[in-house]
Amino acid sequence: MIRFTRRLLLALAAGTALVAPPAKAQPSFPNRTLTVIVPFAAGGPTDTVSRLVAEAMGRDLGQTMVVENVGGAGGTLGAQRVANARPDGHTVLLHHIGMATTPTLYRRLAYDPVAGYEPIGLVTDVPMTLIARHNFPATTLAEAVAIIQRDTDKLNYANAGIGAASHLCGLLLMSAVNAPMTTVPFRGTGPAMQELLAGRIDLMCDQTTNTTEQILGNQVKAYAVTTPARIGALPNLPTSAEGGLPAFEVSVWHGLYAPRGTPAEIVNRLSHALQVALRDPRLVARFRELGTEPVAQDRATPAAHRAFWQADIAKWRPIIQAAGQFAD
Repeated sequence: MIRFTRRLLLALAAGTALVAPPAKAQPSFPNRTLTVIVPFAAGGPTDTVSRLVAEAMGRDLGQTMVVENVGGAGGTLGAQRVANARPDGHTVLLHHIGMATTPTLYRRLAYDPVAGYEPIGLVTDVPMTLIARHNFPATTLAEAVAIIQRDTDKLNYANAGIGAASHLCGLLLMSAVNAPMTTVPFRGTGPAMQELLAGRIDLMCDQTTNTTEQILGNQVKAYAVTTPARIGALPNLPTSAEGGLPAFEVSVWHGLYAPRGTPAEIVNRLSHALQVALRDPRLVARFRELGTEPVAQDRATPAAHRAFWQADIAKWRPIIQAAGQFAD
């Protein structure tokens, strides 16, 4: 009887082990709404790109991606928000070329502008356009350059603040024509565009995503696109080289970032959603209307993004140091 009881107890114990409850499953990603932080004002070119990408990525992720504009301080306020966010993939940053210039433009920051992020993938390279108020007297780039050089102390140039793409484009323009215009910074290119449309600003250099509709609607004067070749959305707009200013060439790349420490599997899931989004016919068509194209699929990966980003930091560092214009 004792032996029987012992065997029975051992059998019950083994059975209990077999039916022990499984370990608690990890929550799936994403399991709630995601936030895309745009470090510039609503209505600007980066905001436009972000909303198109967020909508398309959300379809693949099965969750809504909302865009939150956190502008100010040349994009560093929004970038800091993401650097300090919980690294669970539900808060990401969509930023432009400023991610390559911030490490040099700002000598003191409350976050690490490079090590604070996990690159997810590149999104698009957007051409820049040189535009002016609708009643600016020049009709060609050569005429505009002549006026800038003659009246440089009387003209004002708008940008979205130090470090913004419009600021970098303006530095390049003024260097190319050797004429330092008065610079008027705004909290985003959306407000700057409104002032240009109102005729209170003379000139601005901005991305095609923010200027194409105004150019086609004859609301502004356009003098050049800053790419080696003309673009399909604005076939009649000459390149800066065609206009006699080959040194004035720049495009603005955009990328997606997660906070440092975000697990690799989540970064890869976001990268996959980005790659799907960049093949979405609706996004591709809208990008084309705005004068840009999605990057090739092999550039929308974490590894390719990181390599390109680091190379661009090295490219801009000597240019900014030579200009001696720091944000702090």
